[in-house]
Amino acid sequence: MSAPAGLPWRRDMRRTSLTFLLAALLALAPATGRSGTDWITGLPRQDVPVASWPNGRKVAVAFILYVEVWGHGQGPNFRPDMTGRKPDLVDEGFREYAINFGLPRTGRVFKEMGVPLSLALNAQFPQDRPEIWKTLRALVPDAPIIAHGLNNSTDLLPLSEGPAAQRAYIRKTLDMIEASTGIRSVGWTSPSVYPDADTFQATAAEGIRYTLDGMDSDVLARLDTKPAPLVMIPYPPSIVDMGQYLSRLKEADDLARLWLDYVRELAREAAADPGRPATVVAIGIHPFVVGTPAGATSLRRVLEGLKAENLVWLTDTEAVMRAAGQ
Repeated sequence: MSAPAGLPWRRDMRRTSLTFLLAALLALAPATGRSGTDWITGLPRQDVPVASWPNGRKVAVAFILYVEVWGHGQGPNFRPDMTGRKPDLVDEGFREYAINFGLPRTGRVFKEMGVPLSLALNAQFPQDRPEIWKTLRALVPDAPIIAHGLNNSTDLLPLSEGPAAQRAYIRKTLDMIEASTGIRSVGWTSPSVYPDADTFQATAAEGIRYTLDGMDSDVLARLDTKPAPLVMIPYPPSIVDMGQYLSRLKEADDLARLWLDYVRELAREAAADPGRPATVVAIGIHPFVVGTPAGATSLRRVLEGLKAENLVWLTDTEAVMRAAGQ
């Protein structure tokens, strides 16, 4: 017997309707991130799924300015061949210039460009350099303050003394920053990039909600720390300016090209596959590199280029946390 007239058409319509309904349900269903075990801590870890950032952006970029105490005779050396000199005027001058002129100059660039900035702060800095801190904070008053230990040379995390000592160090850092700034930091980045497996649990136990010590991803991830989970904002070592500048002998203009290429490729991937998760990158910057006149010029070029990218969201670390519902 032949099929009634119009039946195949109705079947096609039902199939089409079911297809659209399934697609809609999948779009509304909560996304799930990859689950697994973190290779450093051994703790359960899961990606934090973010479909897109505000206004449909797909790549979040947060610049982190490191505000650090090194101390006389300590810190990065511009001319390692001169470190045996007493006094070592070249290297001391390199460090002093970065603090006295580089930090305010970098703050001015972000203020003039209207781009958010996050500050990674050694707890001793506001007391050690009160006028510089006052000047910098006035330029970027809304920048989140990420705790960065006590200083960056002589008073690092006590890794050899166990979790309790690390918790005490972190608590002291947070207390000192709060006393100087009125802000209780909820973000952490370990001084001299030197944590261990216990650091993640210790920071979470002291009320830290996110860390920059995670360096192995393009997306947010959440560690199952106690008493609350710890979010890891990706902080790739390959694009931090200090390592590139001092160890790999890259100039600020080289870094400008590196940063633009890095972020634009993430944006290109997002445009090619709109269904992929939104990505995020924290870019570490230091006044030794971007705080010189030439460095500031290169930094402006980067910010101008990224502001023109439709899929890029220039933001700060705590805005990332809020947008991700963390």
